[in-house]
Amino acid sequence: MFYWFMKNLVAGPLLKTVFRPWVTGLDNIPKTGGVILASNHLSFIDSIFLPLLIDRRIYFLAKSDYFTGRGFKNWATKHFLLGTGMLPIDRSGGKASEASLNTGLQVIARGNVLGIYPEGTRSPDGKMYRGRTGVARMILEGHVPVVPVAMVDTEKVMPMGRKIPKVRRIGVIFGEPLDFSRFEGLEGDRFILRAITDEIMYELSRISGQEYVDVYASSVKDRIGSRSR
Repeated sequence: MFYWFMKNLVAGPLLKTVFRPWVTGLDNIPKTGGVILASNHLSFIDSIFLPLLIDRRIYFLAKSDYFTGRGFKNWATKHFLLGTGMLPIDRSGGKASEASLNTGLQVIARGNVLGIYPEGTRSPDGKMYRGRTGVARMILEGHVPVVPVAMVDTEKVMPMGRKIPKVRRIGVIFGEPLDFSRFEGLEGDRFILRAITDEIMYELSRISGQEYVDVYASSVKDRIGSRSR
């Protein structure tokens, strides 16, 4: 109810009026059944605009830090995120990674739409970086198609470090679904998982026009952070 209310009566109409988002390829999203939307990640607002532009509800996996803390602000943030389809996950690795994978699999097993950012973090400079193979495991274990999604110019509206967004038009491109059923039963093969993930990232780079860099975005952020200290 809260999700529908915010999307259709409050935030949705306001944001669409102010930012006038354009969209192509909506017909590439299946009308029913589990599906993964694998998107590039340029800005915090990606997770706000993407759900506004499709009819089906999207669930995202969000780091658990957003759901913790004391005080009214943290309480309000937690319940807003839960109400808008965000699911808390632990990104510390190991068993936590398996739990995150299972959470995503439960979403698509129920026939829902799962939004994933394969890069694992926002791009620090507008380029596209190497994807994490968790998305490939979910595709193979969940037996679902994946639709590549390109967010366009969202980093110009709200770049990292900025608290108030700039008003300018953004866009979303939904590519044609990718079918990896030929790899069914090979979810335990790390080379297959890497090949699938790379194919997704190359397609994202193609439809978004972003330069692809074959390193993890998190390592680039670490280098930037070490230089600034």
